[in-house]
Amino acid sequence: QVQLVESGGGLVQAGDSLSVSCTNSGLTFSRYAMAWFRQAPGKEREFIAGMSLSGSSTRYADSVKGRFTISRDNAKDTVYLQMTSLKPEDTAVYYCAASLVRIRIPILNSEYTYWGQGTQVTVSS
Repeated sequence: QVQLVESGGGLVQAGDSLSVSCTNSGLTFSRYAMAWFRQAPGKEREFIAGMSLSGSSTRYADSVKGRFTISRDNAKDTVYLQMTSLKPEDTAVYYCAASLVRIRIPILNSEYTYWGQGTQVTVSS
């Protein structure tokens, strides 16, 4: 059974940094592109950061570029999201996801097969 489990969310103040992680069980992790999405109340779930199978390529949404960094450790079956200079508008439930798409880093929800349960990140002003 495949499980992606996020951890590390919490309540921080604007300008703070926070890291979230996602650990996999059941997947051959190195065969999957990994990504982070987020969903704020009343909004659709959106792509924010993705990384290729090997970790050699990354892709970011404009809203987080320069502030967030995605990384992965295939030996630990874990993907990370380092968030800096957090803003109140970053408040959302953050999800990790796994995709079998290989030729590029997918950004659509429908291109991801496995999802974690999400972790809440709240940024106060």
